[in-house]
Amino acid sequence: MTRTRAFALLAIGAAAGMAGAYLYAHYGPEFLQSASWWNRAPTGAERAILYYRDPSGAPFWSATPKKDGRGRDYLPVYADEEPAFESVKPGEEVGEAEQQTRKILYYRNPMGLPDTSPVPKKDSMGMDYIPVYADEIDDKDTVKVSLDKVQRSGVRTEKVTTQHLSRTVRAVGTVDHDETLLTVVAMRSDGFVEDLFVNKIGQHVEEGEPLFRVYSPQIQQAQTDLIVALRAEARKGQDAERAVQGAVQRLRNLGVPKSRIEEILKTQANERTLDWPAPADGDIIEKKVIKGQRVAAGEELYRIADHSQVWLIADVAEADIALIDVGMKATATLRANPTLPVEGKVTLIYPVLKPETRTVSVRIELPNPEGLLKPGMYADVLFEVEDGAALAAVPQNAVIDSGMRQVVLVAMGDGRFAPRAVKLGRRGGGFVEVVEGLKVGEEVVTSATFLIDAESNLRAALQTFSQDSPP
Repeated sequence: MTRTRAFALLAIGAAAGMAGAYLYAHYGPEFLQSASWWNRAPTGAERAILYYRDPSGAPFWSATPKKDGRGRDYLPVYADEEPAFESVKPGEEVGEAEQQTRKILYYRNPMGLPDTSPVPKKDSMGMDYIPVYADEIDDKDTVKVSLDKVQRSGVRTEKVTTQHLSRTVRAVGTVDHDETLLTVVAMRSDGFVEDLFVNKIGQHVEEGEPLFRVYSPQIQQAQTDLIVALRAEARKGQDAERAVQGAVQRLRNLGVPKSRIEEILKTQANERTLDWPAPADGDIIEKKVIKGQRVAAGEELYRIADHSQVWLIADVAEADIALIDVGMKATATLRANPTLPVEGKVTLIYPVLKPETRTVSVRIELPNPEGLLKPGMYADVLFEVEDGAALAAVPQNAVIDSGMRQVVLVAMGDGRFAPRAVKLGRRGGGFVEVVEGLKVGEEVVTSATFLIDAESNLRAALQTFSQDSPP
């Protein structure tokens, strides 16, 4: 049996040798080298192990074989399982001759840490440092990010365009009385208040409605003089006619209502008291008289405010006051009634800045036919700033503002980005004007800007290290 098996093995070997000789003679050595069965995959013993990872997937690694807390072996990670860190295009390989001709500036940490070396080395896990070639560094102001990283990071770009920036200015205001619609009630002679018809603050009165009943000796004497002059005029005397005109003028000077003078001219009746009428429509906002009080000439008795129109005093920030003009439209939204905005217009920009708040008061006239706007109410004000000329602008989220300077990232193509300082101007509609630093048509990064900015800062740090320790 043993002899038979030996003859069989010899026969198989001879057949294989004859087949190999036949293939070599007819197809040449290239056929044997290119055959897939000939180029077999390396076994586990032949594959290069980079490091060992935790079997449970936890972020723990080891440069040598070890066990975890449960006694399980760490799993090996082979070199052919790790993605290449170099940005080689699909289908393109870098040969050894080409690598030798490229100038190596320094070697960087394979895990992305800010650690470089002028010579080849390994990290604490046994991983080789990755060479950084001179042709990978464009210039000191350009950042290169691999295209797959750009796609994974969600980087988006937009072109610099011309925009009509419609900016809105917001402020907070307080409703106040319209000073042009305030009326003070006072007598021009001394008197005594015998009765009071309007005795409450906040009471609404109509023009001509009696406010109080007063007895005034001066008014009583002027009425008597008018009656005497009228009786003298009946004798058709020229001096009597002038006396009537003088008596009527004295009553007017004392503020006696026109209706009372006409009544005297018609009836020649000398009433002892006078019902003092309201001089205007409005609400009583001040009352300084009580029944039986003696009043002096010129003393303020009532103050009437017409609330059919009110003022809104808005405090505009110092930085925005240059955008406000007289006649500009403004929309006020009362916090007491946020669903009914009221439109008005700017009538005055006060000439004084409040140093405590760094704001300027702006007066807005608002119609108030239904009386919903009450003095003292707070309102949010929105000024409609008219559009100016078309300006070069970029989205606001494209600007990286450090507080000291403003920077945008300009897309140069092929994953290259250049940070560029800009000077900004007006803002509005989600855009900001670029006064200096950009031209219309250039592309700027509008998303993931801080990721690229961090890459730029890291690259600058690595360049500093490489300059201190040249390879």
